[in-house]
Amino acid sequence: MRESRSTKMEMSDVQASYDLLADQYVQNIYDELRHKPFDRELLDRFAASIPLESLVCDIGTGPGHVARYLHDRGTKVCGIDLAPEMVDSATRLNPGIEFRQGNMFALDNADKTFGGMTAFYALVNIPRADVVRALRELLRVLKPGGLLLLAFHVGDDVLHRDEMWGVQVSLDFYFFSSDEMAGYLSAAGFEIDEIIERDPYPEAVEHQSRNRKSDFARSVFSRFHYFFLLRELMRSKRP
Repeated sequence: MRESRSTKMEMSDVQASYDLLADQYVQNIYDELRHKPFDRELLDRFAASIPLESLVCDIGTGPGHVARYLHDRGTKVCGIDLAPEMVDSATRLNPGIEFRQGNMFALDNADKTFGGMTAFYALVNIPRADVVRALRELLRVLKPGGLLLLAFHVGDDVLHRDEMWGVQVSLDFYFFSSDEMAGYLSAAGFEIDEIIERDPYPEAVEHQSRNRKSDFARSVFSRFHYFFLLRELMRSKRP
């Protein structure tokens, strides 16, 4: 799938920013599932729905904590992230799991590769105009009947950050309503099996920076804290 020049420029900023944030994600995000029982329950349900020999891809894997959780429950899983430094961190932290760099708009995988995909907040830095294209690329690499477990923060605005955890970055965070995202998913070719909204966990659980009073903790994750997080389990419409 060919990217526009503007999209390439935006994704270049995203990649560079997350490369710089890789160590902070290890420190602040890697262990977060320990404190999120509802998220673990959803991942357990997802894993139980995937055939044993099917390969699952965790897209936007970051430090690989979601992939590790699935792997530890017997799921055959790999991880893809845009940022090479994130891939290096995930590989170091999660022996036995393959991680590699990849662009959500143009994955290197063949059609119908994965029996399932997880995308926890992988769309939060994707401009609205490009969301359907990204979802269509995920659909392309899913097997017929494959499942996508998608998570995102609910809202209707865009929040720009120049700093996170004391690191200089350039990132836009996009919030989506459930109806808006459902429209994007339908346009991309997905059929929605289930939509679940949950209240945010306590602030100290939503981000592991309660002892790090950075501008990011106050302005970004504290902002996220006031939104529901939506989990959608989708099944491909393709025969």
